[in-house]
Parts: sequence; structure tokens; C-alpha cells
Amino acid sequence: MNPYVLLVLVALLFILGFGGLSWLRGEGLPGRFAWEVLAFTGVTLLVAWVMQVPISPVLFLVLVYLFTMRARLLIDVGNLLSTRGSYAQALSLFHLALRLDSDAFSQAIGRINIGVVLIRQKRFEEAIALLSDVLAHIPRGGPKYEAACRYNLGMAYLRTGQEVKAVEQFNEVIQLLPHSIYARSAEAMLQRRGRK
Repeated sequence: MNPYVLLVLVALLFILGFGGLSWLRGEGLPGRFAWEVLAFTGVTLLVAWVMQVPISPVLFLVLVYLFTMRARLLIDVGNLLSTRGSYAQALSLFHLALRLDSDAFSQAIGRINIGVVLIRQKRFEEAIALLSDVLAHIPRGGPKYEAACRYNLGMAYLRTGQEVKAVEQFNEVIQLLPHSIYARSAEAMLQRRGRK
């Protein structure tokens, strides 16, 4: 099989696979993602053809994954740093991910994680302002991200003594995604509050 045609097939299967997963999660079909994969494939094919260098389909798959998932990979590394207490480095990675012109869901994830770091740094008012803004702009089809945002907003409210608002957010999380980790954590927070 022609190696250029093989790379195009790998790209199309990548779009179908990851696009299908996105669709199954209720995030819709990622048109921007498809265009990025196609543009990356076009540039890769042009470079391979001009340089007369064959590109391994496996190497191409790894490169296209790293390119298209760049923001989410940075967010994952930032989360790792945040859990280890390296807040400044985590914030730097989250802000870099936001500057990479990523999709709306990656933007929401990055901003939610910045809010989590602000809570860990006891900067509760900043976290409330940020998470409230994220909540107002969460893209349709992102109930998981809305639940994460509401849970962390509830935590920030709780830490500032705004228990009524915290309880409202925790109850919204439970109604939104009742079997999620966020709902279980919200239920635990409500139970603790009930024991006081």
C-alpha cells in the first residue's frame, strides 16, 4: 500500500475513533479536532513527500495524538503537579494550555483546574469568581465538566462560610450526574455538614 495513503487512512481512523468517543460522551462531533488532524496530516504528507522520507504510521499516530491533545496533556501534567503541591508550576501549565487555542471543553477543564489550585492555595474569593464565570460559559453537552465546576464552586463556598450556596451547588451536582465521583463527593460533604 502507498505510504501516503496509509497515513491518510490512519488520520481518518484517528478522527473517527476520537470523534466517536467525544460524541459518545455527549460533547458533540469535534469539527475543530477533525480540521486539526487533517491540517497536521497535510503538513506531514507534504514534508514527507518533499524530503522523500517515509514516515512510520505508528510514529505518525503518536505525533498526531500529541499535537491534537496538547492542551489536555498539559492539563494532566498540571494536575499531577498540583496534587504534589507545586501550584506555581501547575498554574503555568494550565495557563499555557489555555493559550494554545484549544477547544471549548479543554478551555473549561483548564479553567476549572485553575479554580482547584486557587482553592488549594486558600484563595477562595478568586476561585469563586473564576468558577462562577466558567459555569456561566460551559459548552453544551458537558455535564461532567459542569458537575466538576459546581462541586469545586461548592467547596469554595463552604470554605468561605457560605454554606447555603455550597449546599445548592452540591445538590446541583447530585441532580446533574447522580452516579459520578463528583456526586459521591458532594453527598459526602452534605453528610458531614448534617453531622455538625
